[in-house]
Amino acid sequence: MPAEPTETVVSEETLVVRRSPRYISFMIVGAVAGAVLALLLTVLFPQNAEFDPAQVFGFLLLGGVTVGVALSCLIAIVLDRFVGRSATTVVADRLDANFTRAFEAPDPGSDPQPSNENS
Repeated sequence: MPAEPTETVVSEETLVVRRSPRYISFMIVGAVAGAVLALLLTVLFPQNAEFDPAQVFGFLLLGGVTVGVALSCLIAIVLDRFVGRSATTVVADRLDANFTRAFEAPDPGSDPQPSNENS
């Protein structure tokens, strides 16, 4: 016979559930946007006689990624303030699952203890 779970309620708690943005996702999008902006600025503006185009891209990449991450975090914080106000109160049950099995006789063809010997 298969095991049948029986559930009993151990406790009930009142919780406040609210949505919040994933900050890591916002940071990644901001970093990518800053990198794309740095690439576009490097390609679109004329070359500088003092610096190599790779150096210009590196400088712009450093600033673009930093500003992109900072702005995206600011946007995430603002969204968190507006979305966080719509909190919902819920009641959560903590359950304890017990498995009951009917007592069965072991199969006579099965070996209850596996052996380590090679046959």
